[in-house]
Parts: sequence; C-alpha cells; structure tokens
Amino acid sequence: MTQHLVTACFVLLLSACASVSTVPGGFYSQAARAHLYDMREWRMEGRVAITSPKDSWSAHIEWSHLPDSETIRLSGPLGQGAVVIELSGDVVKIDRGGGHVQTSNQPEQFISQQLGLFVPLQSLRFWAVGLPESGQAFQETDDGFVQDGWLIAYKEMQKTGAEIMPHKMAVSNEHAKLKLIVDQWDLNGG
Repeated sequence: MTQHLVTACFVLLLSACASVSTVPGGFYSQAARAHLYDMREWRMEGRVAITSPKDSWSAHIEWSHLPDSETIRLSGPLGQGAVVIELSGDVVKIDRGGGHVQTSNQPEQFISQQLGLFVPLQSLRFWAVGLPESGQAFQETDDGFVQDGWLIAYKEMQKTGAEIMPHKMAVSNEHAKLKLIVDQWDLNGG
C-alpha cells in the first residue's frame, strides 16, 4: 500500500513538472511578459476545434509566426483536406490544394466568409502565446482575460525552455468557441 502511494505521488510530481495548471496573478500584464511581445518568430503544432451555432469542426494545426507573415496549416486525419492560410500585411491567401487558391486584401472579413464566423486573426496571434493584444484594453480574469468582447481562458500552461506557454486554451464569445491544444512550441521559429 505504501509503495503504491509513493508511486502515485511520484507520478503526480512528474506530471506537475510537465504542465502548470494555474497562472500567477498579473501573469498577463504587459510588464510581466513584455519580452514575449518582442518575440519575432515562433512555431506551434497542436489541435484546434471551432464551434458555432451553424457548424463545428476540428483539425490538426501548424502555425508559424515570422516578423512579416503568418502561415497556418489546418489538416484532417493523416493530413487529409489540408488548407494553408498565409497572412502577410493586409493580404490573406488560402490554398485548399489542387490549384484552388484564393486571395483577399481584407483578411478578417475573408476568413470570416470562409469559416462562416468571425475569427479575430490579428488578436489571435497574441492570444495564442498567452498575451493580450498589444495596445488594446483588456480585463484580467482568474484564468486569462477578456479583450474586445472575447473571453480568453488558459486551461493549462506548459514549460517550454525558459518560458511558460499555453498548452490548452479556449477563446469564446456569444457566437463562437475556439479550443486550442498546443502539443509543441518552438520559440525560435524553426
């Protein structure tokens, strides 16, 4: 019995090292995480699910952030049905494969038309790394913050090198809910 208890405590201790479920107060303040606003490149891989009154879907996500562009690749099981979204300045390009490429100079409106719901792309790139969008008002909550009518809740954090980064997060408003699980971070952009 004692050996089982020691083993259980050891397993719990190891799992606690892998993720951080609570976030200290003031974690989202610009002062506490200012250095992350200066992070020029990052890459993440994980899973995303979006639910709206009209539709719901989930996909594997690979997201690369570079100083002047974003590339988001969404795919189904075994890479099927891949869609690549490229953002550069005010231009968005969606490549559905098979030569089907669409371009627009109104990224958020265009993505909203394609998905059937509004997704705040400019804000989402900040929220994905655990930051409120720079220069925009926000209100801190117990597990995240509210910004521009969206509730951003970080359900679980993970240690990535010297940083604590989101592992599980939910972004929601009255029209939609997005869940993101990040399996892997690369904070050097590679």
